[in-house]
Amino acid sequence: MNTKTKVAIIGLGNIGGAIATNLVRGNHPVVVASRDLSQANDFASELGSLATPAEISTAILFADVIIPAIYFNDLKLFLTEYATELKGKTIVDVSNPIAPDGNGGFKKIIDQNVSAGQVLQALVPKDASFVKAFGTLGAASLRGEAFALPQEKMLFYASDSTTSTPQIEELIRASGFAPLHIGGIDQSIRIEVFGDLHQFGALGKTVTLEEAKSKL
Repeated sequence: MNTKTKVAIIGLGNIGGAIATNLVRGNHPVVVASRDLSQANDFASELGSLATPAEISTAILFADVIIPAIYFNDLKLFLTEYATELKGKTIVDVSNPIAPDGNGGFKKIIDQNVSAGQVLQALVPKDASFVKAFGTLGAASLRGEAFALPQEKMLFYASDSTTSTPQIEELIRASGFAPLHIGGIDQSIRIEVFGDLHQFGALGKTVTLEEAKSKL
């Protein structure tokens, strides 16, 4: 009998909530955590018995894969604050380095030619694995396009680590999507907002495997 990957979602906003909801829908247990433990308790109650609330440190220590679903700048602080607890873990970055532009749209808050993935990977403990995933779609599509029939929609991911591949692909499949590795973290800018493989970039929509292959 296969043991399912232990995963913790840190941050229960639109993206974190969608990922946790999809995993439970896919019959995968998940630990949910927030700086406000009462929020985690309430959210876990809504999801049911497959969701377990926890404080952040406890969630990190329990899980094999940590998904901090928090803003880019907050994530930089998170990686520093919990550096000891994150040793040996697989860390999944869902962030996009953007902010409102004041005109109803968004702007990138780091250099146009720099990816959040590369910036954040430099802050990760050296014995931890780092993966860029789950951030290629907006929250509405993460919820609404999961478990699509007759063909699953794709979720791209980037990672330099081969050891984390089975875990990440397991979680992507459990969340109702099909995984597709696009390369190392040097390619992660492609799956961030404005990138050619992001829903809010040149891609412009969710895609099936055949559509995805034509874009690579």
